[in-house]
This record gives sequence, C-alpha cells and structure tokens, in this order.
Amino acid sequence: MAKELPKRDEVPTSQTWDLSTIYPTDAAWQEAFDDVSERVQMADYFAKHVLDSGDSLLQALQYGLGLMRDLETVYVYASMKNDQDTANNRYQGMFDQAQSLAAQVASAITFFDPAVLSLSDEQLAEFKKQTPELHDYDHYLDEILTKKGHVLPAEQEALLAAAGDVFGASEKTFSVLDNADIKFGTVKNEAGETEQLSNGVYARLLESTDPTVRRNTFQTFYKAYIDLENTFASTLSSHVKGHNYMAKAHHYDSARQAALAQNHVPESVYDTLVTEVNRALPLLQRYVALRKQLLGLDELHSYDLYTPILGEPDYAIDFESAKAEALEALAPLGNDYLDIVNKAFDSRWIDVVENQGKRSGAYSGGAYDTNPFMLLNWVDNLNNLYTLVHEMGHSVHSYLTRQNQPYQYGDYPIFLAEIASTTNENLLTDYLLKQVEDPALRAYILNQYLDGVKGTVFRQTQFAEFEQWMHQQDANGVPLTADVLNTKYGELNRHYYGDALTFDPEIAHEWERIPHFYYNFYVFQYSTGFAAATALADQIITEGAPAVARYKQYLKAGSSDYPIEVMQAAGVDMTQPDYLKETFATFEKRLNEFEKLVTDLANQ
Repeated sequence: MAKELPKRDEVPTSQTWDLSTIYPTDAAWQEAFDDVSERVQMADYFAKHVLDSGDSLLQALQYGLGLMRDLETVYVYASMKNDQDTANNRYQGMFDQAQSLAAQVASAITFFDPAVLSLSDEQLAEFKKQTPELHDYDHYLDEILTKKGHVLPAEQEALLAAAGDVFGASEKTFSVLDNADIKFGTVKNEAGETEQLSNGVYARLLESTDPTVRRNTFQTFYKAYIDLENTFASTLSSHVKGHNYMAKAHHYDSARQAALAQNHVPESVYDTLVTEVNRALPLLQRYVALRKQLLGLDELHSYDLYTPILGEPDYAIDFESAKAEALEALAPLGNDYLDIVNKAFDSRWIDVVENQGKRSGAYSGGAYDTNPFMLLNWVDNLNNLYTLVHEMGHSVHSYLTRQNQPYQYGDYPIFLAEIASTTNENLLTDYLLKQVEDPALRAYILNQYLDGVKGTVFRQTQFAEFEQWMHQQDANGVPLTADVLNTKYGELNRHYYGDALTFDPEIAHEWERIPHFYYNFYVFQYSTGFAAATALADQIITEGAPAVARYKQYLKAGSSDYPIEVMQAAGVDMTQPDYLKETFATFEKRLNEFEKLVTDLANQ
C-alpha cells in the first residue's frame, strides 16, 4: 500500500492556522465580500468629484484605500482557505469570487492616479494647503507622480484593470495544474515503501542517501511535467505575452523596466547582480566538483545536488524542537522580536503539515488587518528549520510594518521582502556554527549553507537570466514553444553548473515547475535580498545594538520611503556591487572551511 498524505480534516487542529481570527465563519466572509461589492458602486461619484477641492481629493483617496484594505482581507481569507486544500470546490469558488472582486475594485479605483497626474504642482500644493491632512499621504502621492508618462487616461486604465482576470488566467491555470491536477505517480523510498509523489515528498526523497531512490524520484517526478510540456509552455508563453503587452501599453521600454519601476529600483541593480554572479560562477563550479568528489560518483547528476554530501546526519528535527532552535538563533534581535515569534507559535499563525490538495512550498501571508500567517509543508530536517526562520522573518516584518505604519504605508515593496527572511537564515547559520563542534555535523551545516547560496543566489539568478531572456524573445516575436524553452534552459543550466555536472535531459524542463516565473521579475530579488541580508546579519552579529536598531527601523518602515533609501538607512547600499562581493567572499571562506573539514574527516 502506498503511504498517503492525510486529508485536510484529518490534520490535528493544533497543526493548522486559525483563520477564524479573520472571519469566524464562511458566512461572515460572504457578508464582508458583499459589503465590498456594494461599495465598489460608489466609485463613479468619487471619480466625478475627485478634483473639486482638497477635501474631495482626500475623500477619494480614503475611499480607494478603504476599499483596497477591506478587499485584501476578503481576498486573503479565500486564498488561504483555497491553499489549504486546492481540491475543495467550495474554496475554489470563493477564491474565484475574490479574484473577480479584486479585478472589479482595481478597475473602479483607476480614476485616482490619472486625476493626480493631471494636477499641476501648483494645484496639488493648493489642495494640500486647503486640506493639511493630505500631507499624511505625501510619499504616497509622490509615488504616483513618478509614473507620469506611464499612466493612461482613466477610461483606458479601467479597461485594462477590468481585464485582470484575463491577464491572471495563466498563473491560475498553472496553479491548478501544479497543485491539484498533475499526477506524479509513486516511487519506493529507502525502506522499500511505496510513496505517492508530491512536491514535498519529491524534495525529501532528493535528499536521500540512496542514489537509486534519488534517480527514480527525479525521473518519475519530471515525467509528469514532460507529459504536459506543451500545456505548460502555452501557459507560460501566454503570461509573458500579457506582461509584455501591459508594459508596452504603459509606455515602458520593456517588461523588466515596468516591473522594477513599481519598486523604484534601477535596472542597473538587476544587471549588476547578473554580472557579479556570472563572475562568481567558478566558486559554484568548484563546489559542484567537490560534491562529485565527496559523493564518490563517476557522474554527478542534477538529482545529486540536494543529498547531504557526508550522508544523513543525526539532525532529524521535529517541529516542536525547531521552534526552540529558532528562538535561540534569533535571540540577537532582542526580546521584543522574540515576543512576536512566540505569539506566532502560540496563536496558530502557522499551517504546519502537508495534506492532500494543500498548496506546495511555503509562504508568509496575511493582510493589514489580520495576523501574519505562514503556510508550511513540514518535513523533519534542517532545510525545514531554515524554512521556518525564513517565513518567520517575513511574518515579523509584516507584523512590525503593520503595527508602525498607517495603511497607505502598511506593506513593504517586493524588493525588500526577501531581506528580512534571509537575514534570519544567516543568523541561524551563524548560531549553528557557533554551537556545533562535531566535525561531521559542522560540515553538514556548512554544506547546508553552501547549498543555500547555491539555491538562493546562484539558482535564482539563473532563473532571472531565463526570465529576462523569455521576455526579450517574445518581444522580438520568437514563439516560446516547449522546444525553444527546453533548449535555452538546458544551455543556461550547463553554463551555471559547469562540466562537473552531467547533463540530465529532464532538467531542461525545470522551467515548467517554477511558480515564480508567473510573478513578473520577482526571482532576482531572492538573490539581491540574500546578499543584502548577508551584510545586515554580519552587522547585527559584529556591531550588536546599533545594527539591531537600524535593522528594526527597516522592519518598521513599510513603504514609507523608496526601498533603496530604506536599505541605505539600514546600512546597505544596494546600488553598488559591494554587498554581492561580500556574499561571495563569505561563500568562499566557508567553502574553504568545508573543504578542510571533509579532508580531515577523510583522513581520520
């Protein structure tokens, strides 16, 4: 008998998130949904009077923000209910409703930005003089004004916003395919037990010390994607076309320029990342070659990149133990930070275990008026301890931002999102390396760190290169067929990992299973975020209180300033390559230590 995942109603309540803190019942959600739906109808009134006076501008602004604020809560509840069991038709329907409502709201409030952009500097100054409360929104209005030349007339913006469901269809189709409809088959684990493959089981079995289990898992898993390669190519191609179309419609030179402009990040930051990572590829390839040597393999394959180099250590850690370790690792951030972490543990902010139909992976979510919530698919290993502190970084960032900023600044831009989470990862690594003396376990932790840089900095930059290439090809009229995508992805994979890695045809299909390719130039920020976090964690560890104080100001800043400026105030200038060079210096230092450790162990 295959070992099956539990059904949602079989998961212990203590291991699930408590969404009743958002709405006590689904009926309460429906009431909130209906309220937002009714208020959308008032948009025409505010659109007609938005520029009558300073008071009218303020009222229209507060109407739009209030609508978005309540919509977010409605949307988050439906989304998370759907994520906990994507095969549940009721919650699929609620999520569909929420997505449609989001498109309606987006369309209804599109009048505001064009109205602000139509004002002269003198008119806006006069409105602020008439209505001093508008000064509470100075930075918010400044962000709108930077879009001059990229915001269309209100009627055209409304049409594009109303098509939000259409432009989001590819991402939605991918999600249903990848989380609910795709069937991965079964494989045998190390004990000879047959297991039903899922994204979570795949990740665990790739860490197996048995190469046959790794190979069979890899090939069985990818066969499901290869069988659907044309469907996935059509879905991803449609998304890229939509992204390029929207950028062109808004008079941007490229989709990348449009995406980075949302966070006021210079495109040079993206290019500098790719340049510095490519310059550092010899370090990655040196590590890959070392992995091949230490595993004693004639050929190193893609499915060998995740197994512990020195075998499975005595570090199987259950969730309760991981909570205690997380608190110790994050102690340098102070008791006030740990109080929030304990609140997350004690108040069921976390959905812990995998169940049938549950969305794969992990994330931190929530809205301005809810708790931060975390979705996990827990497995008892060190990777999941890292995932826990990573998502906790997001959640504390969200909590502190919402506690310290008004709604208009109560979220942080994507560019800043991965920095808090990865700072926590770096603090965990430092904590473990200070605690562990056993050479074998220490080598394993260093292996995990090196794999982390490989997966976060190098791999995500590889994704970023591929994403940029896709958009450029489509803009140049090149069809993004499965063959075209496979060929390019395979070439890029060879370029990154070098000759020590034997090329597996399956890995050319990896693009099919990456949800972040539907997030519009999101992935590069994992890499920049990790590198910035390296610098911040080093400051926290070496400087102590002053660095922690700067860091917490970043956690509280939300979107009250542009992200580059927020990071400069925290102590990292991301317009320069120094923070990337520092990351690769740390990587090389720990690679040197790892090489020495494993050599000493081999000679014992």
